[in-house]
Amino acid sequence: MRKEIDVFEYASEILKAVKSGALLTTKADDKVNTMTIAWGSLGIEWGKPIFTAFVRENRFTKKQLDKSSEFTINIPYGDLDKKILGICGTESGHIVDKIQKLNLTLEPSVSGTVPAIKELPLTLECKLVYKQKQDEHAIPEEFKKSCYPQDVDGSFYGANRDYHTAYYGEIVSAYIIE
Repeated sequence: MRKEIDVFEYASEILKAVKSGALLTTKADDKVNTMTIAWGSLGIEWGKPIFTAFVRENRFTKKQLDKSSEFTINIPYGDLDKKILGICGTESGHIVDKIQKLNLTLEPSVSGTVPAIKELPLTLECKLVYKQKQDEHAIPEEFKKSCYPQDVDGSFYGANRDYHTAYYGEIVSAYIIE
């Protein structure tokens, strides 16, 4: 059962959760993948409610997003097994089926094809409306040093030297799985 919500009535919970970790879920080529995110914003653009997620260039999730026109944001609401965020933030969908490994419960989408995840029940279903790669020359030097160090090996999953693409998703459905 789902309880439809006004996303802006839950804005505080959503933004606090993103800061601590939420999941971004994709589906492309019949493969569902999810990854932990800790960067995101909620707002209004073009007169529509928008969630903007930031995904690094080398992530499997980016490849999935570039093939699809939708994603879900799955927010912890109530009890959460922290192992979920840990594994989804450190293991790559290139190698591991995180849904299967964690035995996550997929719930059918209300308005698209990307499922919700019952274990993180506050769900934003998003339709991709715009994306933009960060301009590395426009990023302040202090953020480049702290978030994009170039003196690390960039070849392994989890390397943090590559920049992000911002994915703007119109929130087409918002609910809590009960």
